[in-house]
Amino acid sequence: MILAAGRGERMRPLTDHTPKPLLAVGGKPLIVWHIERLRAAGITELVINHAHLGHRLEEALGDGSALGVRIRWSPEARALETAGGIRHALPLLGAAPFVVINGDVFCDADFSILSAAAERLASTDECAHLLLVDNPDHHPGGDFHLGADGRIDADGIPRLTFSGLGAYHPALFSALADNTPAKLAPLLREAMAAGKVRGQHHRGRWIDVGTPQRLAELDRDLTPSS
Repeated sequence: MILAAGRGERMRPLTDHTPKPLLAVGGKPLIVWHIERLRAAGITELVINHAHLGHRLEEALGDGSALGVRIRWSPEARALETAGGIRHALPLLGAAPFVVINGDVFCDADFSILSAAAERLASTDECAHLLLVDNPDHHPGGDFHLGADGRIDADGIPRLTFSGLGAYHPALFSALADNTPAKLAPLLREAMAAGKVRGQHHRGRWIDVGTPQRLAELDRDLTPSS
């Protein structure tokens, strides 16, 4: 699942007429970078949610066949936040663990790592596997602690930043009411307290494309020199 329902308030006026995942970097929309990496990892069955200007996403990507994938859409009448959006999409995602990608980040990780983690979740009592990254300048305090055994907890130190990429068991979201906004962090913290969240540290490139400046910097970096 690719999360693409956010309004992108910090990106205005760029997002007044274009949904944030369709903003271009290096000559193609940000969401297309994700789709190509997912396809390279063998993940071709995709669900994408949308709210703000969702019709523009559907018009641009269609059923995904032009990119070698199959896209099913999960429209939201109002943005349901991360966990709420995933809960709403569960009928499309099915009963097996799945990979979730935040649509407004850029990451050079090998997504097959996440598909392997999703397969592992199916045979354990754990409910999430998170990709953590070094803390960026705009988020120096980080989010979670990654232990030597691969378990993630909410209170330990040092802390790393959650990348917005992870694998989840659908049971993590099944108790949520449908069509109701819900944040992901409280669910993760509860699962961490029960020892049911693992993860790993991605030391490659990751950017939260949250401001026009970061978008422009990423575009320059990804655009080949003439």
